[in-house]
Amino acid sequence: MHDLFSISLSDAKLICGTDEAGRGPLAGEVYAAAVILDVAQPIAGLNDSKKLSAKKREQLFDEIQQKSIAWSIATASVGEIDELNILQASMLAMTRAVQGLSLKPDWVWVDGNHFPKGLLTLGYTGQALVQGDALEACISAASILAKVARDASLMQLHEAYPHYGFAQHKGYPTAQHLQALKTYGVTPHHRTSFAPVRDIIAASAS
Repeated sequence: MHDLFSISLSDAKLICGTDEAGRGPLAGEVYAAAVILDVAQPIAGLNDSKKLSAKKREQLFDEIQQKSIAWSIATASVGEIDELNILQASMLAMTRAVQGLSLKPDWVWVDGNHFPKGLLTLGYTGQALVQGDALEACISAASILAKVARDASLMQLHEAYPHYGFAQHKGYPTAQHLQALKTYGVTPHHRTSFAPVRDIIAASAS
């Protein structure tokens, strides 16, 4: 939360939710989405994307895009993650997602406990909300868009690097993924600032 609001939530007409996907994986971009829902077109079943099946997320992915007043998906690159750190890269991706909306929201709900400084600098008003993806429908919608888009990008990565098993672990540090890193080395899509990747690079250089 921050202290200086240019508009109160009660006065806001266009309310946006934003969330990220992919902070924990060892590979791939971090994704974020922003959504302004249309109260006249409610969407049933919105929830934290992690609590939904892949099939349900994909169904809602299409419905959110069709029924929302505005939506946007953005990323921060692996290079930006390694340069800035994953938290700041996530903030950057969420800032880009909100900026990418076709309409500027009066209020931005951000999932988590950090409100991006980039949004403040750009004049956006809002608040961070812990577990917001389970509390605010617009954040739930954003979490679904970000999760489905990121998973799709990891499927593409799997096609390029089938031996790593990206289709199964989506870049997370599973035993399968760590073994593949030891066997085949680090790809350009791995986050070299993350300890398991950094350690494998160091071991191969010694």
